[in-house]
Amino acid sequence: MPIRILLVEDDVPLSSLIADYLRMHQYEVDTLFDGTDAVSTIVARRPDLVLLDINLPGKDGFEICRDARMQYDGIVIMMTARNEQFDELLGLEFGADDFLRKPVEPRILLARIKAHLRRMRLRPVDGAPASPQRFEFGKFSIDRADRKIRLPDGSAPRLTSTEFDLLWALVCRAGEVVSREDLTQLLRGIEFDGFDRSIDGRISKLRRKLRDDLTEPKRIKTIRCKGYQFSKHAWE
Repeated sequence: MPIRILLVEDDVPLSSLIADYLRMHQYEVDTLFDGTDAVSTIVARRPDLVLLDINLPGKDGFEICRDARMQYDGIVIMMTARNEQFDELLGLEFGADDFLRKPVEPRILLARIKAHLRRMRLRPVDGAPASPQRFEFGKFSIDRADRKIRLPDGSAPRLTSTEFDLLWALVCRAGEVVSREDLTQLLRGIEFDGFDRSIDGRISKLRRKLRDDLTEPKRIKTIRCKGYQFSKHAWE
């Protein structure tokens, strides 16, 4: 089955350029040129990945991402021509998996898409070594096959694909410190430049979903100047 991508971009020439380039690389691409029907289209078609512009007529990309995330847990990559760091933080807060600034070099876009698809394991690798599919710590559980978690209070918060992968990476090394460098490479497929703080924003949102203490986190701890640590003992 080909990977299905939904491109939501109101710049028609740019949309055609991106769509043609991705189709040339064997992706199935559908396009929308405004945001009016974007949420319903995402939920109905359930593409593997959404490329989403911010400045759209009808409904902007932030609203689309926020509303779609209630029913869609696939990959969302947001794009904008504006050079505002706040846009990136807001996009990540609303559930975007990645954020690119236009003009986007097609090869960079393709590399990002491939990196996210590798994480999602949409194309299983034959002969891959077996690895744990489920962990339990106290009354907390995480299941890789179902991509679901359960908290000690019995709730099962819905995580985006990136949030789940981030949590899984920490859980697999529970009790160890995982650096920002490692997490950035895992989630975005790029080297950490020392300035990118998108991981910090994702951790903050993940803590809220895990019912962690935001003032003094106990479930995902910040280890100053080193990274983050998933606690084995904060789940009773």
